[in-house]
Amino acid sequence: MNFTIPANRGINVGVFLVCVATIGAVLYMEHVMLLQPCGLCITQRVFVILCGLVCLASAIHNPTPRGQKMYAFGAASMTIFGSYFAGRQIWLQHLPEDQVPACGPGLTYIYDNFPFMEVLNFLLKGDGNCAEVQFRLFGLLSIPEMAMIAFVVLFSTCMYVAFRPQSTAT
Repeated sequence: MNFTIPANRGINVGVFLVCVATIGAVLYMEHVMLLQPCGLCITQRVFVILCGLVCLASAIHNPTPRGQKMYAFGAASMTIFGSYFAGRQIWLQHLPEDQVPACGPGLTYIYDNFPFMEVLNFLLKGDGNCAEVQFRLFGLLSIPEMAMIAFVVLFSTCMYVAFRPQSTAT
């Protein structure tokens, strides 16, 4: 049995579809399972979406090998930023209870009553709401831990696209 790795265009479409599936899963968790996202959750979603959009653009554009590297590095950078915010949320979730920051008002209230820069600061920093574990997959992985795994897989895939031998990267 001979296994052929798809061309970069196919891999980029695959990354885009993984990102769409990931966003679909978190929207299911929010709207069907009624799990409320915190500021850090929303920030992580933004970086999943951006990674997917960069890969979709690369698949549509189908650039030269140099362009493929640039797209791959752009998508990989989105995963690095996303993993930072997933890591921050994981850190908050593992703090002792007495060290967890105080919970702030809900996101809707913040959007309606604060200037954009304060809303952005809230989304990037998180609060006690971000430390709450609302769901564990098989009783093991929290949502930001699953996001971290997804970011690592997406980063690895992007780096593969960036550094694969050009003779096979049609």
